[in-house]
Amino acid sequence: MTVQDAERMTRLRGLPRIRTELNILFKIQFAMIRDSWVFVVLMATMFPLTNVLFMSIFVPDPSEKMMVQIIAGNMIFGVIFMGLNGLAQDISWQKHQEHFTFYASLPISKLNFVAANLMRGLMNTLPSLVILGVIGKYLFHIDLQLTWGLPIVILLSLASIVGIGTLLGFWSPNHNLTNILGQTAMMLVTFLTPVMVEADRFPPVMQWISYLLPTTYAADAMRIVLFKGWTGAVLLDCIVLLGFTLVTLVLVNRMVSWRVK
Repeated sequence: MTVQDAERMTRLRGLPRIRTELNILFKIQFAMIRDSWVFVVLMATMFPLTNVLFMSIFVPDPSEKMMVQIIAGNMIFGVIFMGLNGLAQDISWQKHQEHFTFYASLPISKLNFVAANLMRGLMNTLPSLVILGVIGKYLFHIDLQLTWGLPIVILLSLASIVGIGTLLGFWSPNHNLTNILGQTAMMLVTFLTPVMVEADRFPPVMQWISYLLPTTYAADAMRIVLFKGWTGAVLLDCIVLLGFTLVTLVLVNRMVSWRVK
């Protein structure tokens, strides 16, 4: 951001200022991804891709429904890996390197800055979703339902999970703790919630706990929309995911400081 950009924003008010702030901040985040896009694609794809290949070999003669479940679960795993763990560590590292001191000195809204980081998290995770979807459809010959509701499910799944990663990164008292919490959260929500398997296979206590996590609704919506298309159950999952997204935005904006104390 140049001095001219900062001076121009101070003269704007209302919606034009918000639009200008988001445009400039988004360009900054996009530039960061542009410089490391190879790493982003590899990291976002490697773990879920190897996992789906392993599970397809491990499960003998899987049905089409089971393969859809495996593919959908690993698509959400890619979101968890980059949107929760990866983004949390990246934001925490920038915060404790005092990179945010520069942004805090500018006439910008914290909410717009958070929204720009959420956009970067969305871009980080999209390659995994696209690649796994293509592999599932053409390599495993699975008839995935590519309906108009799929982009809605993808965006809400990304926003709800990326929001938790953003909150964790801004809240972290130190980077080492963020690293531990991010990886722990990634493993817990992936393997102890209905991401890879259906909810009825878990003990009742774990089922109740899973209802408090957005990954449960993201995985359920992804499985249904890929196998059956848009249904009432998908709509309900999307409403819950939208609620998680709004709550995390409010928490980040009101409770978290981007300055290191």
